[in-house]
Amino acid sequence: MKRTSGRWGAVVWTVGVLAVLAVLPLAASSRLPDRIATHWGNGSPDGSMPIWAAAVFPALIWAVLALALGLAGRRGGASAAPWVGVSLLSGGVFLAGAQASIVRANLDRADWRDAGSVGTGILVTAVVAIAACALGWLAGRRSAPPAPARQDVGGESMDIPEGERRVWLSRASNPWLHLIAALTGIVAAAAVLAAAGGLIGLQWALIAPFAIASVLTLLCASVQARVTESGLEVAFGPLGWPVRRWTAQSITSARAEKRTPAQVGGWGYRLSGLGTTVMLRAGECLVIHPAKGAEFAVSVDDAERGAALLNSLSGRGAE
Repeated sequence: MKRTSGRWGAVVWTVGVLAVLAVLPLAASSRLPDRIATHWGNGSPDGSMPIWAAAVFPALIWAVLALALGLAGRRGGASAAPWVGVSLLSGGVFLAGAQASIVRANLDRADWRDAGSVGTGILVTAVVAIAACALGWLAGRRSAPPAPARQDVGGESMDIPEGERRVWLSRASNPWLHLIAALTGIVAAAAVLAAAGGLIGLQWALIAPFAIASVLTLLCASVQARVTESGLEVAFGPLGWPVRRWTAQSITSARAEKRTPAQVGGWGYRLSGLGTTVMLRAGECLVIHPAKGAEFAVSVDDAERGAALLNSLSGRGAE
């Protein structure tokens, strides 16, 4: 499911950037000269294109780049996924920002030679692209598959030989929540780019709700659960933040239990009569009963093994 979510996210991102690159000059065509400046030298425009070419050319560059990265990622397998994702993210941000800067520089000019400077816009775009690159790399590192652990569990608790340490790790994601996060994020980003291109003012009443919805949905679209001697740690989102933690001693018991979205009230982070449930897919959930507070459940694979390890660790701490 994790790889499926990543592929859908890449497709939505690719199509969204392609649409922005192609539509932005066309949407502003009534305020642009017949040819627009597309290249600057020594601070002054020294090259131009017709509006249709200024829309098609960067879109074509992006399509070729995305296709090449997609083929490279397919040949490289899981090990290539992080750098492919980083390249798509930063490349899309840079091209879209550059396109917005070019459109803004040409707005309301009678001739392309009178276009303004794009220096500030390109600088801001480069900074944002580098930040996107760093965030993408961190997210890619977290999505790397964990090393296989020793697994010899039988029953509700795990027999841990003296002197040994055991770690359990499981991840889950929901491709539909990732799709919703991508779509709402594209709406917010399109509004920001339209404002950056000078087509509209900063419409915070549009940008803020969609941006907040995108971030909150993304945080609830994937989860990582880890059990160590310290207890249980549940990390949300592609960057593993925020995080909820319980010490082994604060957990009275743990179990695996099948739950459905209908039982807990829907998808994502849900509060119900069953306590708190992080519902990403119907089926097996790791459920803990803390010494204080309501039960907490997270829908991850191999929940039975995680519960067994937690029961052993909490029992060891009570001895």
